[in-house]
Amino acid sequence: MADVLIALGGNVGDVRATFRKAIANICGMTQAALLARSSDYATPPWGDEQQARFINACIEIETSLDPHALLFTLHKIEHKFGRDRPKETRWGPRTLDLDLIAYDDVSVQKPELTLPHPRWFERAFVLVPLAEIVPDRVIAGRRVAAALAELSSAGIERLPDLN
Repeated sequence: MADVLIALGGNVGDVRATFRKAIANICGMTQAALLARSSDYATPPWGDEQQARFINACIEIETSLDPHALLFTLHKIEHKFGRDRPKETRWGPRTLDLDLIAYDDVSVQKPELTLPHPRWFERAFVLVPLAEIVPDRVIAGRRVAAALAELSSAGIERLPDLN
C-alpha cells in the first residue's frame, strides 16, 4: 500500500460539496483508505488572477493502485464533476482540480506524470492544507512545514468546518 498526498482545488459551483463527493469517489474508485483530510481554505487565484477565489484542501490516502492508474482515476473523477481538461484555460476557473502531490517516495519523470509534483513547494495554496495534515512529511528532500515557512500565505483563509 502506498501513502499518497492529493491536493484538491476548485472555484466553480459548490466546491465544498464537490470536495465531499470527490473524496468519496477517490476512496471508492481507488479502494483507498482516507488517512487524513485538511480543512478547506479560501485562496487567491493563481496564474489568471481575474477570477473567483479558489477553495483548496489536501488529503492523504493509502492505496494499492500504481501511480499511473491513480492519476487516470483522478482524471476520471475530475471529468465526472465537470472538468474538461482539453478545453479549459490554463490556470482558469474549474469545478475540480485533483493534483497528485506525492506517492510514497516514488520519483517519476514522464510527460504524463511527474512525481513528486514539480511545483508543490512553490504554492502556498497547496502547502497550507498539506502542512495541516503532514507537516513533518519529507517530499523530495524537503519537509512540508519548512517549505511553507519559505512562502507567504497572505490571502489564504481557513474556512469554518461544515457540519
